[in-house]
Amino acid sequence: MATHSSSLSFGDISFNRLPNDSITTLALVLGDQLNAGHSWFKTIDRNRLFVLMEVREETDYAKHHIQKIVGFFAAMRHFAQALSAAGHHVCYLSLDDPNNRQSVTKNLSALLQRLPRTRQVQLQQPDEYRVDEYLQAWAGQQSVEVQWYDSEHFLTQRSVLNDWFPGKENFLMESFYRRVRQQTGYLMENDKPIGGKWNFDKDNRNKLPNQQDVAKPLLFSHNVSDIIAMLKKAGVETIGDIEPQRFIWPTSRLESRQLLDFFVENLLENFGRYQDAMHTEYWSLFHARLSFSLNTKMLSPREVVEKAISYWQNNSSRINIAQIEGFVRQIIGWREFIRAIYWHHMPDYSTTNFFENKAPLPSYYWTGKTHMLCMAKSIQQSLEFSYAHHIQRLMITGNFALLANVNPDEVDAWYLGIYIDALQWVELPNTRGMSQFADGGVLATKPYVSSGSYINKMSNYCQHCHYDVNQRVGTNSCPFNSLYWHFIDSHYEQLSKNARLGLILSQWDKRDKTDKQELLEQARLYLNQIDSL
Repeated sequence: MATHSSSLSFGDISFNRLPNDSITTLALVLGDQLNAGHSWFKTIDRNRLFVLMEVREETDYAKHHIQKIVGFFAAMRHFAQALSAAGHHVCYLSLDDPNNRQSVTKNLSALLQRLPRTRQVQLQQPDEYRVDEYLQAWAGQQSVEVQWYDSEHFLTQRSVLNDWFPGKENFLMESFYRRVRQQTGYLMENDKPIGGKWNFDKDNRNKLPNQQDVAKPLLFSHNVSDIIAMLKKAGVETIGDIEPQRFIWPTSRLESRQLLDFFVENLLENFGRYQDAMHTEYWSLFHARLSFSLNTKMLSPREVVEKAISYWQNNSSRINIAQIEGFVRQIIGWREFIRAIYWHHMPDYSTTNFFENKAPLPSYYWTGKTHMLCMAKSIQQSLEFSYAHHIQRLMITGNFALLANVNPDEVDAWYLGIYIDALQWVELPNTRGMSQFADGGVLATKPYVSSGSYINKMSNYCQHCHYDVNQRVGTNSCPFNSLYWHFIDSHYEQLSKNARLGLILSQWDKRDKTDKQELLEQARLYLNQIDSL
């Protein structure tokens, strides 16, 4: 018999036992707003009720990896328990609570009906446009006062691009990043970047050497059988694998800080150097794997960056500037910029399709069963751990989807569902913009496509692959090779307007006519049998 998880298990108040004579303020905490440092929680107000809820509205808007749903629910439950232990009133609606309307706004309305003395509802600004839209609509229909608060997490505001670059429509991440550095003072000395350069990315593109030691990743071990049983009983459809007795991701602020400590002490030294590397034996390499903790707000970007910088300052003899700068740039540059692009261009951004791609996503994105070893490893890893690092996402699965003319809607849905850190504000620009170039260059300055040579350069995937990375045509030729040149040929006119692609287009122009024909025929053959590659 499945264990029933009542609201009272994770808070101090259940829906059926609401103190309706004392609660005057209702405060909603979403699953990605687990910020223990938020000003809401600094004082105890026994007239305020914090509410957290697990709803089908959120489990079902995409087909999620089971570890993603379990991770969010487990972290929410820990957070609710921590708030309750600190003395706050907390009502937690689990997915299987009979009072759960399975909708955030319907649950809020039901709570207001049960709490007649409530005069105010407090909401934090959501990070997803979808959630913001339905909460704004609900708030506009209420007779009680609805107050909006900042989530107190990001370094910049939603409106930062308009605020900093008024009148512009094209933005460079590098300019944005430098401005954030100047604003925060991170890695700055006398108003100049430490090390004499803003960006050390060129020093951080190394393949993993054969003899390089890689520390085993810090993994946690949670028993989440009760959540899995609840999801199964409710009929929630998921993808991916999970070990019920050994859920590996952090589900509390304490564990998130332990993961941060592990990173700076064991991985930061080589993070930048090998951040683009891929290897069949190491699924996490030197990556911090802090994105889930950051995106749920169990960690703040400030504490992550300041912890890393402090450790670097105390260990600068073995950790060089390129390693720390590469990491800081990911947090205060890329992450903040992605969010800014999202809010500047939504909702139109979610429907852009620059190349008008319409093909379905190949079936092996859901199984990992393909002869292309780079794809098999990246997808199997994603299904096993709900994680892949940025180059696997960009230059393997994303690269192939673009070369295969896949509809960006389908690519978005896959990335949004499969990764534990995927929320639309971070997934959409990275996928539709950076990976698929569906925005036509709003985010990236060129399409990120490559032949097999790049994959061979940055990984050991090609060494044991069914396909030969050195062959452009023929039965065992690497599909990335011919598909790459097919992409260049198919979109020649659109690409000719991009100054960064002049050399590649020139190389295509100079190719022998017969050579071109063979490449294009090979590509068309692979496209026609895409599901069997």
